[in-house]
Amino acid sequence: MLPQENLIRRVRQLCHDDPRLVAALMYGSFAQGKADEHSDIEFWLFFDAAPDPHAWLAAVGDTLHVVVNEFGAHVVFFPGLIRGEFHFAQANDISSVRSWPALSGPPDRMIVVDRTGELRQALESLPAEPPHPTTPAEVAEVCGRFANWLLLAHHVTARGELLRAADALTHADRHLLWMVRLAENRTDHWLTPSRQAEADLPPNVIQALGKDPATTWALGRRYWQQLAHRHDFPVPEALFHELDAAING
Repeated sequence: MLPQENLIRRVRQLCHDDPRLVAALMYGSFAQGKADEHSDIEFWLFFDAAPDPHAWLAAVGDTLHVVVNEFGAHVVFFPGLIRGEFHFAQANDISSVRSWPALSGPPDRMIVVDRTGELRQALESLPAEPPHPTTPAEVAEVCGRFANWLLLAHHVTARGELLRAADALTHADRHLLWMVRLAENRTDHWLTPSRQAEADLPPNVIQALGKDPATTWALGRRYWQQLAHRHDFPVPEALFHELDAAING
């Protein structure tokens, strides 16, 4: 048994015992049934009377540190470097679940507490998989966004801002992964295209990522042309010509 499962059982018990809590759900790898020893535990908690988050989390188990991340979630570092992510929300926020792009797992695995039935209704309104670009305009937009970040990486590299270039290239690589997933019909992990990329995508793609703008452009150029041919939209030949000359020297 994974140590995360003991923490999950404790969270479930706290949820059931807390009268302030209207609904709670688990998401991520454990909700999907795909967790391993490296997986986080992740929850949304909906209260009609807000608790003290730090006190509530301390009741889950020993903690090494708690921080509120840039998305407003409380991230907990448990012993063994287990990471927990907890979103403390109000009961009237349950309806916002309907705006999520897709389910994180089967509703029965996700739901921890649902005292009103509203959470189940919200979850069952979601698609099983997130939508991905399908029209020529949508696919072309992904390719154009790839070029946007790639060109920025090229310019700041030439300026000598190498850390900024690495950051921009990371964004270019993310869009390249989306392009590859579309071209290879591997859209399973669309929201996080790097997830299981080593297993999902061709080895030459994995080897090319994160190296330099020229390597990224060579791969992206090929996939852009492939997608343009498949979805019948024009390739911006003038842009290709200038990128070839600038990036390849």
